[in-house]
Amino acid sequence: MKLDLQTARRNLNSPNIKTRKRARKIIQQHKRNK
Repeated sequence: MKLDLQTARRNLNSPNIKTRKRARKIIQQHKRNK
């Protein structure tokens, strides 16, 4: 399941730790791809 950047940013402050880690990874990927 591919999350987009907006969803990842929204998930960063979610209570679920797994979701937060996945979101952080996605944001890191986006920064690297720029």
